[in-house]
Amino acid sequence: MMKIKNVLFILILTAALFSCKNESKNDIQSQEINHERPNIIYILADDLGYADVGVYGQSKFNTPNLDKLAKDGMLFTQHYAGSTVCAPSRSVLLSGMHTGHTSIRGNKEFIPEGQHPMAAETYTIAEMLKDAGYTTGAFGKWGLGFVGTDGDPNKQGFDEFYGYNCQRQAHRYYPEHLWHNSEKVLLEGNEGFKKTNNYAGYLIHDKALNFIETNKDKPFFLFYPNVAPHAELIVPEAELEKFRGKYEEKPFINTQPGANYGDEKFDVKYYTSQPEPRATFAAMVTLLDQQVGDIMAKLKELGLAENTIIMFSSDNGPHQEGGADPDFFDSNGQLKGYKRDLYEGGVRVPMIVSWPSKIQGNTQSDHISAFWDIMPTLAELAKVEAPQNIDGISFLPELLGKEQKDHDFLYWEFHEQGGKKAVRKGKWKAVKLNCFNPSKTKIELYDLSSDLGEEHNVADEYPEIVKELSTIMENEHEENAEFPFKANVSNNY
Repeated sequence: MMKIKNVLFILILTAALFSCKNESKNDIQSQEINHERPNIIYILADDLGYADVGVYGQSKFNTPNLDKLAKDGMLFTQHYAGSTVCAPSRSVLLSGMHTGHTSIRGNKEFIPEGQHPMAAETYTIAEMLKDAGYTTGAFGKWGLGFVGTDGDPNKQGFDEFYGYNCQRQAHRYYPEHLWHNSEKVLLEGNEGFKKTNNYAGYLIHDKALNFIETNKDKPFFLFYPNVAPHAELIVPEAELEKFRGKYEEKPFINTQPGANYGDEKFDVKYYTSQPEPRATFAAMVTLLDQQVGDIMAKLKELGLAENTIIMFSSDNGPHQEGGADPDFFDSNGQLKGYKRDLYEGGVRVPMIVSWPSKIQGNTQSDHISAFWDIMPTLAELAKVEAPQNIDGISFLPELLGKEQKDHDFLYWEFHEQGGKKAVRKGKWKAVKLNCFNPSKTKIELYDLSSDLGEEHNVADEYPEIVKELSTIMENEHEENAEFPFKANVSNNY
């Protein structure tokens, strides 16, 4: 009996040692995988202009953390958003398909809250990375489908979501509620839309940092669609006082009933009055910059900085609502146009990528790229195959200083303001206006190599180029039943 016990003890001990050895081996393999496949953080500003960042030319306020991110990595000078407004730009980003192919082509309301849901068959970046073993989280503004619909972020590949599901609700930085996955989180003190300490920008940021902390020991993908600096223009007093009195102000007064906090029939779709819009805008971008700095500091604190790639961009050009004054801040630099334009100012956006262990610091790239390139780039980073039906090209070679494949062209369509299309092919940029009214339709052509500001329409001088780019416009549009390319009413987001 004693011998049997001894044998059992030896067997148990051997099994335990073997188990420990395997666990140790698995830990090593996990670390190796983690080293080979970086954590991924994609930060998306909302309505931030090309030149609203210091390294892109902003001089009226500072963005030291974004400037440092650029110094540590690569700054892109010719990167383009997916669209010129919020929802379709995000749909392009997450699907890898441009606006002629992606399922969401415009801002379309869903009742009682949210926007039209992204198609169930859409395979997103989050689903791709989740399939690759990444933990995925989204924190900020969604706008691609209400809770429970096919567009619910939890149904589109995100393990965790916290923030505004609805773009309309995101007009207000002191909302009555936010969403944590399918839970409606009521913000105590904000009932009736009172301005309390519950500033959404703070709450969302804390959750994003917590996501990094919680998932520090495994590969993660953090999608951070920050709401700033989208209108309304408002920040807590502690942020505003840093800029109060620095600029001559042009107060924004909104007399629409329900626009201002405290109004009897308060409506989230409006923007509050702001007596100091310029100081507030500067404070909002400064807060955004600080939040980028917080993420960089958190990664360093956790020892993750070397193995985390950070991408920063904006969903479209600068807005003019709520008292915003992009001309005062020269938000577009030399570029023409604003949000809702398909001129460069509406779609060319800042793009900074930092990966300290891989990307040479303080480098600048003129590679022509767009939101639909993010998916194949992340697929290559995660060592998985990107879907075959997308429009993007990985720019990982560019990041690593290797030979980079170029696009034949870039394409956009926009379903508001009479219908617009645009194509960028090499140095040429064609913009087609009034698509829904053949009697007014016209195509403009610009040579961006000599006319970055798109001031000189040379369509009459180069009819063959116009014909070529017009053919691309026709070929790249695939009709979408939910977003037909015809006259329609869209919402102001």
